[in-house]
Amino acid sequence: MGETALVKEPVIKIQGFCKSYKKQPAVKGIDLSVERGEIYGLIGPDGSGKSSLMKAIAGVLSFEQGELEVFGIKVDSESAAELIKARLGFMPQGLGLNLYADLSVEENIDFFAQLRQVTPAQLDQRKRKLLGITRLDKFRDRPMKNLSGGMKQKLGLVCTLIHEPELIILDEPTTGVDPVSRGDFWAILAELLREQGVTALVATAYMDEAARFHRLSLMYDGHILAAGEPEFICRQAQGSLVELSAEPQIQALDQLKNHYSQVEAIGSRLRVFIDNQSSDQAAKTVSNLLVGVDIKAIHASQPELEDAFIALLRRQRLSEQKTNSHTVPRFDKPLLENQGIAIAARQLTRDFGRFRAVDQIDFTVRQGEIFGLLGANGAGKTTAIKMLTGILPPTGGEGQVAGADMRYAGQTIKERIGYMSQAFSLYLDLTVIENIRLYARIYGVNRDIIKQRIAWVIDIAGLTDVTGQMTAGLPMGIRQRLALGCALVHQPGVLFLDEPTSGVDPVGRRRFWDILVHLARVEQVAILVTTHYMSEAEHCDHLALMYAGRVISDESPTNMIQSLQQEAGQLLEITTDRPLETLALLKQAGFNGAALFGKHIHLLALDIAAAEKQIRALLDRQAIRLIDSTIHAPTLEDVFVYRVLALENKERL
Repeated sequence: MGETALVKEPVIKIQGFCKSYKKQPAVKGIDLSVERGEIYGLIGPDGSGKSSLMKAIAGVLSFEQGELEVFGIKVDSESAAELIKARLGFMPQGLGLNLYADLSVEENIDFFAQLRQVTPAQLDQRKRKLLGITRLDKFRDRPMKNLSGGMKQKLGLVCTLIHEPELIILDEPTTGVDPVSRGDFWAILAELLREQGVTALVATAYMDEAARFHRLSLMYDGHILAAGEPEFICRQAQGSLVELSAEPQIQALDQLKNHYSQVEAIGSRLRVFIDNQSSDQAAKTVSNLLVGVDIKAIHASQPELEDAFIALLRRQRLSEQKTNSHTVPRFDKPLLENQGIAIAARQLTRDFGRFRAVDQIDFTVRQGEIFGLLGANGAGKTTAIKMLTGILPPTGGEGQVAGADMRYAGQTIKERIGYMSQAFSLYLDLTVIENIRLYARIYGVNRDIIKQRIAWVIDIAGLTDVTGQMTAGLPMGIRQRLALGCALVHQPGVLFLDEPTSGVDPVGRRRFWDILVHLARVEQVAILVTTHYMSEAEHCDHLALMYAGRVISDESPTNMIQSLQQEAGQLLEITTDRPLETLALLKQAGFNGAALFGKHIHLLALDIAAAEKQIRALLDRQAIRLIDSTIHAPTLEDVFVYRVLALENKERL
């Protein structure tokens, strides 16, 4: 009886938790419990209170109100916090912030092991295992500062796990990390859960990662909007998601926005959330509403978690504005009539000493096209953009941007393009309006129209309420819109965006993409964007996937997915009563791509019927109950991971 009670006791138990900074509330009366052996997620934008809550649970932040228990110990003093710290691991937000830049991979691990009093015998065994599953074993001697973002995060995780904690607290460990490294991270968690029964509390800004949690809380402005299993939260949205293809797209988009606030364009598709209607009703409602447009295809389904999150925000009136209520103002310059090539890279190459960062890449971007450049950290995406924008000279090859040769017309190119770098390139000690005015002068906007153009930027980026605020104090989503506005102040025909929405919440990302779709479809701006959000890559008309400096795939998102289906098959989702044992069993049987998604397992299979038959036989032999087996089309993330891992495995042979 006593043992059963201990197992059921939550590892984390929180009631009425409140935290303020200089009388400014950050977390407002939160209740939360995390059970032993589960992966629990906190999802929400910057400023929602996730980090404050996690620091308090880790015993490194005091709080003003409420009760917090970890391992049954009430954390209400420094001495109480010290009692729990040996049993947990905490990885703070930010790439490599818990690491030492000048130490090598192995030296960082050894340092944390010594700090946590791990014996030499334990260290040798654990280090070998953790370096193997993170695929960092080849980089033992590399200094931390020379690692890619994904490698830094994996090393940070190894250092957090080296003393085998019972509870691990990970604050946005996958932000700014490519999908392959994210997959490695989740595989490590699944392995730890199976072998050691660890409990994990993980914060993320990636809504598509929510399916990997057993349970989660959606946070906004210090509150919990909804909590529970992902499927339960999706049902809380009480509505349907309608997807359609229609021509002309921009006309259909405008008509839908006149009636609904939750509408977005993704590539050639439109998505609209309809409150309180069944799937059949919602599809009919949208069909009847659209006038003078040709509907090519339409279907309705249950909302995904991101749609549910935005619907809940909208209903509780916590969002600063309706997602699509802002009308994007037009350029004051004439539209570009040229529908030809806006960007062309031909055999473009860049070497840094003996290292080839970009290796003879070719691609083209047309006016009015949204072109996505995808790739793992260090694949060469940023280097390619810097060559095309005239910042870096190429070692070889050639390129044309906005009708000018990038090798000889650097200044001409800069006058015709907008560029938003990873770091946003804003001056944090200037106000919003001062940043816009500065960029207007840098880009040579005519003095006669500079006031008019500044007003246009404030309008297009939705900055009316923050013009006098210091840029340093702005939330990430608003700062990102300011950076976009500054890049557009001279109304360029070509726009380069280097990972522009990394770490930005779903509402901010949708507002940002609303502007980009308008720029491409209405103003015919050519947009080249790099991104780590695979759901965001679906916005692109065309994609180029880079690996080790080379372009390995160059197709539309739809064609990329179709190519994967022909080569690797459909996505099979397996649900059993013992998912961790099932995962280990499937991997032993040769299903190497199998991965844990919350209580489900995903894998790709060419012959679904044969795969299901084999899986049923495997499960029957171990008396594991198969609850459900469903087939889905693979996603762009599946494409990315499959292609990159195939090349990595080929190089190992």
